[in-house]
Amino acid sequence: MSQHFDALETRAPEVREAALMAALPAQVAHAKAKAPAFVELLKAVDAASVNSRNALAQLPVIRKTELLERQKASRAAGGNVFGGFSTLGFGQGMTRVFASPGTIYEPEGARADYWRMARTMFAAGFRPGELIHNCFSYHFTPAGSMMETGAHALGCTVFPGGIGQTEQQVTAMAELQPAGYIGTPSFLKIILEKAAEMGVALPSVRKALVSGEAFPPSLRDWMTAHGVDAYQCYATADVGLIAYETASREGLVLDEGVIVEIVRPGTGDPVPEGEVGELVITTLNPDYPLIRFGTGDLSAILPGTCPTGRTGQRIKGWMGRADQTTKIRGMFVHPGQVAEIVKRFPEVSKARLVVTGEMANDQMALHVETGLLADEGLKSRVSDAVRDVTKLRGEVHLVAPGSLANDGKVIEDARSYQ
Repeated sequence: MSQHFDALETRAPEVREAALMAALPAQVAHAKAKAPAFVELLKAVDAASVNSRNALAQLPVIRKTELLERQKASRAAGGNVFGGFSTLGFGQGMTRVFASPGTIYEPEGARADYWRMARTMFAAGFRPGELIHNCFSYHFTPAGSMMETGAHALGCTVFPGGIGQTEQQVTAMAELQPAGYIGTPSFLKIILEKAAEMGVALPSVRKALVSGEAFPPSLRDWMTAHGVDAYQCYATADVGLIAYETASREGLVLDEGVIVEIVRPGTGDPVPEGEVGELVITTLNPDYPLIRFGTGDLSAILPGTCPTGRTGQRIKGWMGRADQTTKIRGMFVHPGQVAEIVKRFPEVSKARLVVTGEMANDQMALHVETGLLADEGLKSRVSDAVRDVTKLRGEVHLVAPGSLANDGKVIEDARSYQ
């Protein structure tokens, strides 16, 4: 049996890129025609011209906060519960509606493997004809359904374990002998520990697909020591699967149904390959055609391709949150404001606002990368811009290019709260 889910995974990178860019104009046109929110957001955009990454980068980023605001405003006015982003209405084409914290509502279309999860299950070792114990929640949020529909598309049977009831989960696993587990890594650890406490063997549970939480190497090694080969995937309730882990354990391979950009936090500007920034996703899903959706999560592109033969780009995985909005001396400062300051000075390539001190005694300093380290005039002008944009005074430090950490942080809160 092939070690790959389908032929898409081993396409030449240039073939994949050409296919994605060929599909992009049609998706933009579809969103403009069928999703009321994009009629407004992209009204001045010629869909046919959005056929490259450079063209895509000119479109606005729709962040989760804006999605929530538009949904709330639309619902308050008695309008579309999805804020005009869905092309589907209630009925035959939409099987379920889910709610994420906020509350943001997400539609689930009727197409098989709507969330595109079968691919990551295959990479985690699941195969047709197996029973999967699914411990993601089946109510409100879509995680349980995301995994179940993917398992069905793969040809697997699902036990809907859901969350909680640990002893019953252990009993069901012991009696049904599933091929593996799907759920959060922390709950799998709890189940394995409970099984040991109960003196119940779970010999069939030898593989797992985990998501929804950080999965550090220490926890992965703990799983391995307890006989479970666990792999992670990165997905959201808005766009479904984004990236998945393979047997190589070298980053996460991007899904075939999304276009991924890494942008500087607070902006829509793509960063150089390898630099940490916010993941922005354009999905090719016609039912919920999110164009340049800002996930709020940080990651970076890894060079090269996966040793398993999959040729898609890879990301490092989840590296934190991009929304670093911080309150300083009673004023909120946003990553976008730092980006605005940088854009005013061609001599500056990158900046990081560091907040120090103790509560009620905030101090802030903007560290800017520039080749003009001795230019006191530049330092003075940047200082003026800091005050103009943030309405706060702060120090400015000129540092050499490459000095600032590549961790995606635009605002670092280093204050003491003791």
